[in-house]
Amino acid sequence: MRSRCEWAAGSTALELTYHDEEWGVPVHDDRTLFEYLILEGGQAGLSWSTVLKKQVHYRKVFDGFDCHKIASYDERKIEQLLSDPGIIRNRLKVESAVRNAGAFLKIQGEFGSFAAYIWEFVGGKPQINRWQHQSEVPSRTEVSDAISRDLKQRGFNFVGSTICYAYMQAVGLVNDHTVDCFRYEVLS
Repeated sequence: MRSRCEWAAGSTALELTYHDEEWGVPVHDDRTLFEYLILEGGQAGLSWSTVLKKQVHYRKVFDGFDCHKIASYDERKIEQLLSDPGIIRNRLKVESAVRNAGAFLKIQGEFGSFAAYIWEFVGGKPQINRWQHQSEVPSRTEVSDAISRDLKQRGFNFVGSTICYAYMQAVGLVNDHTVDCFRYEVLS
């Protein structure tokens, strides 16, 4: 039996797969980085389990998280999305995805890629933490504070520090698997 992070204990098959294969894996692909930015913002106030259950449908109705297409969504498309029970139907979150797509494109234009921009915050390599227990894992850090501030200045929303830290964990900017988890060594 593999040892996993406490939060993954008793999880659904979907959550276990996420923990075992995706969470904390360093991501340098802009499409995936954009996807997780939108999903983490969509999670605000909800469980990650809720978002994971909707992720495949999100990909379908949000054009594979193509930020060029999403940045051009008009009110008609937003209304169409808001009527779709397969996503989180919150107007602010859907409008945020459109707004953030435009801001994402600007960062790509300035830095060459969003990956180049976001990885600068951690010096180009994942921060490796050594947590013994899940209770030690913070919900925000100085780095997530800095990312949040900078993204907000660049026109993003739904990017508070707590959301940014969850994003950092999801895309591997930090390794927050506890040291007894089998994924810790794999990602260190």
